[in-house]
Amino acid sequence: MVFLGVFILASQIIAMGGGGFSMEPENPLLDQYILNQTNVKKPKICFIPTASGDSDGYINRFMNAFRSLDCEPDYLSLYQPPQSIESFVMAQDILYVGGGNTKNLLALWRAWGLDTILYRAWKKGTILAGLSAGSICWFEQGLTDSIPGKITPITCLGFLNGSNCPHFDGETSRRPAYLDALSEGKIKEGIATDDGVALHYIDGTLKRIVSSRQEAYAYHMRLKDGNVIEDRLNPHYLG
Repeated sequence: MVFLGVFILASQIIAMGGGGFSMEPENPLLDQYILNQTNVKKPKICFIPTASGDSDGYINRFMNAFRSLDCEPDYLSLYQPPQSIESFVMAQDILYVGGGNTKNLLALWRAWGLDTILYRAWKKGTILAGLSAGSICWFEQGLTDSIPGKITPITCLGFLNGSNCPHFDGETSRRPAYLDALSEGKIKEGIATDDGVALHYIDGTLKRIVSSRQEAYAYHMRLKDGNVIEDRLNPHYLG
């Protein structure tokens, strides 16, 4: 994008319903796709594992997976934060948010002011990505299992319009929960994603849907005349 002769980086978000290094350790298609969206030869990619309580095992899996790819991996812990969170975040090319408890993720981000830092990073061209909790957090609303035994709507950051639901084919309770929330007016229309499917937004608009698995889809979920309409969206298979 060029404006008055100045190069302006697009604002990108890549939201995965499931997949990547933590769910498909032998299938790096989605993770490599994320890396390929930068104009940097060896991009700096930072894992944000807040939703998992900064699980050491999760961090180690990320670092091991991305060390084998052409990038510079690191991670951000809010339990042992750097001296300047903002400086650390702004130095990254990609911010990759892991899965876990979305409610806790949002609470901690807001307490540390990380939500506003992420917004500024996004607007300056840093790619935001993630799966599960790291997918729904970017939307106005999402469906979360943060409360054990329940799938409930949650208000998220609102960088992207509408609602989002991950693991649409991976967890049997997801689809009926989305249908009920829509029909009861508890959630806005939005997009659900199967495991292995990623939504690629550029400047707030969905530009591409990709997948690391065959027979995996996204779904536009909306309410029309009191009925829930579920439109299947076919992704581009990366394999």
